[in-house]
Amino acid sequence: MKTKYFFAAVAGLALTASLTGCEDEKDLIIIEGNLPIKTSTLYMCGDATPTGWSIDTPTEFTASDEDPLVFAWQGTLNSGELKLCLTTGSFDAAFIRPETAGLEISSADITDATFKMHAGDPDDKWKVTEPGVYTLTFNLRDWTYSTRFMSAPPAVEIEPIKTEVLYMVGDATPAGWNIDAPYALEKTGQYTFKYNGLLNLGELKCCLTPGSWDVSFIRPASDGCAINKDGVEAPGFIYSANPDNKWKVGVAGTYELIFDLENWTISATFLEEHVVEKNPIETETLFMIGDATPGGWSMDDATAFTADASNKYLFSWQGELVPGSMKACLVQDGTFSCPFIRPEFGGCKIDASGVESRDFVFTTAPDDQWSVQEAGEYKIVFDLENWTISVTKLDGGNTPVEPSQPTDPSEKAPLETSTLYMIGDATPGGWSMDDATAFTSTEDYIFTWEGELTTGDMKACLVPDGTFSCPFLRPSHGGCKIGATGVEHDDFVYTTDPDDKWTVETAGRYRITFNLKNWTITAVKL
Repeated sequence: MKTKYFFAAVAGLALTASLTGCEDEKDLIIIEGNLPIKTSTLYMCGDATPTGWSIDTPTEFTASDEDPLVFAWQGTLNSGELKLCLTTGSFDAAFIRPETAGLEISSADITDATFKMHAGDPDDKWKVTEPGVYTLTFNLRDWTYSTRFMSAPPAVEIEPIKTEVLYMVGDATPAGWNIDAPYALEKTGQYTFKYNGLLNLGELKCCLTPGSWDVSFIRPASDGCAINKDGVEAPGFIYSANPDNKWKVGVAGTYELIFDLENWTISATFLEEHVVEKNPIETETLFMIGDATPGGWSMDDATAFTADASNKYLFSWQGELVPGSMKACLVQDGTFSCPFIRPEFGGCKIDASGVESRDFVFTTAPDDQWSVQEAGEYKIVFDLENWTISVTKLDGGNTPVEPSQPTDPSEKAPLETSTLYMIGDATPGGWSMDDATAFTSTEDYIFTWEGELTTGDMKACLVPDGTFSCPFLRPSHGGCKIGATGVEHDDFVYTTDPDDKWTVETAGRYRITFNLKNWTITAVKL
């Protein structure tokens, strides 16, 4: 129940009781608007706040001497999100939230804006877009708030971090996200630590002690700081509990990482690419989890497959799936740090036509999952010898539905346009529609561009639409690679979603050509 309705209900009951005690009938009084939120405490939590997402020790506001229902706080906010609560200890309580999700807190001051309060979904939060020193004021009497930007954040004083151990955690690391057993780096000097080994696609950060997420971590200054064949995007790091920034490994392979805790820097050297050998996967059990499956995301209720009596590498299951995601594992690992059987790309579709791609991978990261598009009864078979999955949607539980044939590119109508542009952090103009990179029409339906691309993502559109609501030319699956050998798959789709993009893995000079008649793309590294 929303807070304002709760208070109104209580007031209504009290009023009704008093009226029934009177001999004379009186008209019922209706109270309009929000009643004051009666509380002696107010807190905020979020990765933008000093105490992060800890609901047990959130950041406390101070009540005003003039009005006990007006609360204020002054301090440093990081880039990130926040929401407010009246009590500690539970995320199930009602929270004070912005009127719309993602409402920005920045150097542009806000005065007497309204907020809302409710428990559960939608989990709307404010978004701090400019780190700095702020004064926040919340008036719980009239349900308004104000923000004032005081100054830029104070400079971080770099002092040598003294420790005998340094651990690495994340789905890019050998330990996965298991904070109880993170991976220990080798100490090579008074303040230096080294890692030499495999990094998967995924994220990582470092800590001095295992066992708790509520401690300071060594992390990049900006979230998603890239580690790839070119090294690390930015050498400096921060040491703090918030915001929860992590490095992002964009190319799986063997790396040498060196952390300098005296000067707060990290270096990354790419040694060799990781080649997966698809040897038969030996196991006696196989399970799947996910919100598409009968057991949901609970490892205790993971859905078991049945081993084939004549082939130990074949595991099958038949039953009801609902729209959602799923992945598979060999054992019910409650830490979720085990390798999972996953699709080759995130969001690989399962529907009446079967599975979008038969190949799977067996890895801890990235956390890619199959996406079930339609509810119904399915039969799923995993071949752990050949690393493939087959899916059949059943009609009434018995008759296989004939899969629809994929669209022949020749049957797609040519895209009629006189212009074509690309955007993305891999392109010269970045994500700005105003600086979208234009292609040149060389002949009917053929558009070509030649120039420098950096590592990152890209997609294309027919016109520079500043609302970003237009359809885009996209790969047939997210993360389709562009590199020294060209483009991973030459077909594309033209759609508003999902927001799939091509991923440029190797920076350099390229010639990109789109054929809008055949719906194909070619990429040549020059």
